[in-house]
Amino acid sequence: MIVFDRLWSTMKEKGVSTYMLREKCGIDSKTICCLRANENIETKTLSKLCKVLECRLEDIAEFIPKD
Repeated sequence: MIVFDRLWSTMKEKGVSTYMLREKCGIDSKTICCLRANENIETKTLSKLCKVLECRLEDIAEFIPKD
């Protein structure tokens, strides 16, 4: 399972709000809800997030094996 807990930490560290994600990345509210719920998102969204946050993929997402 891919979880996005690190995304919220990285955003807080860099002073980026979900409003800024919508404005700077063009990420819609539905996608932000999917991120909060650890649901599937497109890889292009991950690319946008890494670009705007100036970070690497492992700074926003983590794979956790299911039991």
